[in-house]
Amino acid sequence: MSKMNGPVRIGIGGPVGAGKTSLTAALARRLSQRYSIGVITNDIYTREDAEALMRLQILPEDRVIGVETGGCPHTAIREDASINLSAIAELEARHPEIEIVIIESGGDNLSATFSPELADLTVYVIDVAAGEEIPRKGGPAVTKSDILVINKTDLAPYVGADLEVMRRDASAQRQEKPFFFTQIKHDQGVQPIEKHLLDLAGL
Repeated sequence: MSKMNGPVRIGIGGPVGAGKTSLTAALARRLSQRYSIGVITNDIYTREDAEALMRLQILPEDRVIGVETGGCPHTAIREDASINLSAIAELEARHPEIEIVIIESGGDNLSATFSPELADLTVYVIDVAAGEEIPRKGGPAVTKSDILVINKTDLAPYVGADLEVMRRDASAQRQEKPFFFTQIKHDQGVQPIEKHLLDLAGL
C-alpha cells in the first residue's frame, strides 16, 4: 500500500462504547510521531467523537474531520462511502503529504464491514463487558476484519466473562487472523496493534 495510491486508510469499527474512539486516539497519538496522519469520525447526528479527539489535542484541528452520516451509520462505511471518500479528499487537499487516515465508524453491529473502496485495513473492537459469547457469535466484522480487538479485559471478573473462552472462540472464528486483548484506556495492548497495522500496510 504505497503513497502512490494515496494514504493508507484504516477503518475502525465496533459497537457503541466498545472503545473505538479510545483506540483511534491511542493510535493517532503513536502514529503521528512518525507519520503524517488524519482522522475521520462518523456520528449519526453530531460531531461528538471528532470534538472529543480535538479536546485531547492529539492532532491539530485541521487533521480531524467529523462526518454526520444521518440515519444508518453503516451505509456511510459500506454501501455509499462517498461522504467519507470526500472527507479523505479534503484531508489530502489540506495535507498533500498525508500518509495514514484513520476512519472511525459510528457504532456497528457484528455484520457491519467497511467497503474495500473506503478502507485498506480494518480493525473491529468489541468489549468484554458485552459478554464472553461475542467472539463465538461471529459475523463478518468478527471473522473478516484484519485485526479483532477484545477491549476492557480488566472488567472480566466483574461481568463473569472468561477470557480463555473468548480467546478460544476468537481463534476458532478467525483461524489465522490476529486478535488482541487490550485495556485501551490504560494503553495496554495498543503497541502490538500499531505494529501489526504498520506491517500489514508495508510502512
